[in-house]
Amino acid sequence: MFTGLNAFPLTPVTASKIDETGFVRLVARLTAAKVDAIGALGSTGCYAYLTRQQRQRVATLAVEHADNIPVMVCVGAVSTDEVLHLADDAQRAGARALLLPPVSYQPLSEEEVFNLFDTVSRHVSVPLCLYDNPGTTRFTFTSGLYQRIAALPHVRSIKIPGVPADEEKASGHIRQLRAVLPTHVSLGVSVDAVAGLGLNAGCDLWYSVCGGLFPQTAKAITDAAAQGDAQRVTRLSARLEPLWALFRQHGGSLRVMAAAASAQGLTDVDCLPRPLLPLSAAQRAEVAAVIAALELS
Repeated sequence: MFTGLNAFPLTPVTASKIDETGFVRLVARLTAAKVDAIGALGSTGCYAYLTRQQRQRVATLAVEHADNIPVMVCVGAVSTDEVLHLADDAQRAGARALLLPPVSYQPLSEEEVFNLFDTVSRHVSVPLCLYDNPGTTRFTFTSGLYQRIAALPHVRSIKIPGVPADEEKASGHIRQLRAVLPTHVSLGVSVDAVAGLGLNAGCDLWYSVCGGLFPQTAKAITDAAAQGDAQRVTRLSARLEPLWALFRQHGGSLRVMAAAASAQGLTDVDCLPRPLLPLSAAQRAEVAAVIAALELS
């Protein structure tokens, strides 16, 4: 499950309740496209805004409707105790892997982050993916910390926060990481706008926001990477620049993907947990126009 396309669907929320019907529709698109894995409750999955009970329900729905595609569930939380509870819930729901970001209120030290991963890795029985997302956690991993955590039990993948926006620098970055990581730990690129660069640089998979709603579009890129067709990867990714521009314009992918899901008739227009608000009518129309022009699917 740590190669190819791991697609991260939105978790739609309406009137403070999980829109279960909408979520199941989103998962059905992923199973129809035969993605390699599903990443439930990632940042686009709104995990930080949901209660433990809501997160357990989403994990259960994802597994039930995944059609045997492996599901990875995010278990990030501020306290280690809560992370352990969430990990137990996700494993009981049938998650095949867990995604762990070092969420915090107080800034964390390297030793505190290592201790978090050490504690969780010894508690769980399924593979663990390190989620490096400094834009959200305000914590920056070093290659040395990657190396220490990668040696822990059950750690099998690292979700890196993109790569440098230059082919040579991106390849050098991945080579440097490979040099300090054991061979059984995969590298997965995130930040969709540079996913093509990351795949061409040698990443094993794409942890994809785009793939969570438009899996066929994203899968065409990961399939090209698997075939070693770097030019096609670059061309297909560059074609999606209008979508990446929307992500930048609106402070990230979440509000854009919520607008896109509603434009596709899969969720309500207002499908984000408060305090998050949907895009304006004019902004939603722009998102819909980009989807139509790019023929995303």
